[in-house]
Amino acid sequence: MAEAEERPPGETAGRRARAGPGSLWRNPDFLKLWTGQTISQLGTQVTLLGLPLIAILLLKANAFQVGLLGTVEFLPFILLGLPAGAWVDRLRRRPILIAGDIGRALSLASIPVAHQVGRLTLPQLYVVAFVNGVLTVFFDVAYQAYLPSIVERDQLLEGNSKLEGSRATAQLAGPGLAGGLIQWIGAPLAIIADAVSFVGSALFVLLIRRAEPPVEVAGQPRLQSENAAGLRYVLGNPLLRAIAACTASANLFGQIGFSIFLLYAVRRLTLTPGAIGIVFALGNVGALLGALAGGRLARGLGVGRAIVLSAILFGPTWMLVPLAPVSFPYPCLIAALFLGSFSNVIYNVNQVGLRQAITPLRMQGRMNATMRFMVWGTIPIGAFLGGVLGSTIGLRATLWVGAIGGCLPFLPVLFSPVRSLERIPEPPDQALEVVAGQRVMPNTT
Repeated sequence: MAEAEERPPGETAGRRARAGPGSLWRNPDFLKLWTGQTISQLGTQVTLLGLPLIAILLLKANAFQVGLLGTVEFLPFILLGLPAGAWVDRLRRRPILIAGDIGRALSLASIPVAHQVGRLTLPQLYVVAFVNGVLTVFFDVAYQAYLPSIVERDQLLEGNSKLEGSRATAQLAGPGLAGGLIQWIGAPLAIIADAVSFVGSALFVLLIRRAEPPVEVAGQPRLQSENAAGLRYVLGNPLLRAIAACTASANLFGQIGFSIFLLYAVRRLTLTPGAIGIVFALGNVGALLGALAGGRLARGLGVGRAIVLSAILFGPTWMLVPLAPVSFPYPCLIAALFLGSFSNVIYNVNQVGLRQAITPLRMQGRMNATMRFMVWGTIPIGAFLGGVLGSTIGLRATLWVGAIGGCLPFLPVLFSPVRSLERIPEPPDQALEVVAGQRVMPNTT
């Protein structure tokens, strides 16, 4: 998650606590998962600012080198995204989560150690970013596949809302604390906070008592066949296909701008780490409001409209960044992050819940891995393009490229069955199979 008595996959603790919207507060295993992730997300805010600021302020990295850091961090999603799903479906998910947390803690801890002995270099940052990326691939795929094992299908939106709420709270409180910590003791030492948070997350996951459904190992097909099955499942489902196209293109253009955002803030807008932390903290209030409003908007507008309308905001909000005046950029930067985080969280709460609900439990790992491969695989491409463009056409012009391109990703979900969804469809029945290349799709209308 001595373990609790094993039950069939569908018989979760959530079945015993179905007292409406607050029922997951009485699910102890979900609360442990949620608490661990809240701690981890809070620590992650330190690395989100700290790693690129080490490169920018201490190692004097240029735009290409900063963009390359983002490329290396997300490259594992291209290299390992599909195999990770097949492995996750072959193994228990909880040990993968624990190993991912401990591995990332050790990797990050190498940064302050190297700094203290005067050996910190850009190549080491690239190695740490890559190792953390590999572990994050497996952690994220297992994490999303693990949630349906401990909550009911009709609690998935609630569970994702609470998890996004913890992410939003961390994004609200974390950057200010991270910026102040970096300003006070320096970015390398501040990274220790994230390493400790990963250890805390691993401990809470270790305390989960819910037994996972047994893993069927006999007669499993080869990894290549399983990877292909995941691809066929996602590409053959019109809902998943549209969501993948929307998210992948949004990540591509978003990362073009975000990869050089901190460099732009430091070199062009002359912001200090503390000021950057405050901008992120205030802007991320939008993420908290989005987590609170995501489920309500889906109930009021329909799941499909909530997904489409939130996707429409991706690009226009980022235009406020290059429009920010150098003399006083704070209102524009805060508004951009506020609107962007608000729309992103609403989008994620609804599209992740939809994906989880329409996918059989045995396919969750491969579906999530395929989606991650497709939608996160564009991030290193965007980061690389951001670094190249930032070094050639300039930082501000690169921000405009990302913002204008970000106005297009809503089109795949607008012109798809996603748009007409009033609620999450019923789960697929046992007739849905993706075995040895044979596919029978459920009715998703």
